Amino acid sequence: QVQLVESGGGLVQPGGSLRLSCAASGFTFSSYAMNWYRQAPGKERELVATITSAGARLIYADSVKGRFTISRDNAKNTVYLQMNSLKPEDTAVYYCYSGRIWGQGTQVTVSS
Repeated sequence: QVQLVESGGGLVQPGGSLRLSCAASGFTFSSYAMNWYRQAPGKERELVATITSAGARLIYADSVKGRFTISRDNAKNTVYLQMNSLKPEDTAVYYCYSGRIWGQGTQVTVSS
C-alpha cells in the first residue's frame, strides 16, 4: 500500500522545538524528492521545505529559513522536519508530499 504517515506534532510554547517524521511505504522512496507543506486555518496550503532524492539540495520557504531543517534517511524511508524557534504563526497542520501522494497530516500548535 502506497502511503505516507506523519508523526511528531503537538503543542509547544513559542521558542520551542519539534521534530516531525514522515514514514513512506509502497514506493521507491529514495527515487523521489520529498516535501513538507502546511496549512493554517483559513489559509491555503503552502510549501515549507523540499529535499531532493539523495538529499543534496534543500529548499525552504522564506518564513522558515534558519529555523527549520529538512532531512531524510533513505534506509528508513523517512523524511524529517526539525522545527526550532517556533512561533505562533507556525501553527498549522503539516503534511508530507511525495509529488504523488499526501500524508494525513499532523497538527502543530505553538501557543503559551
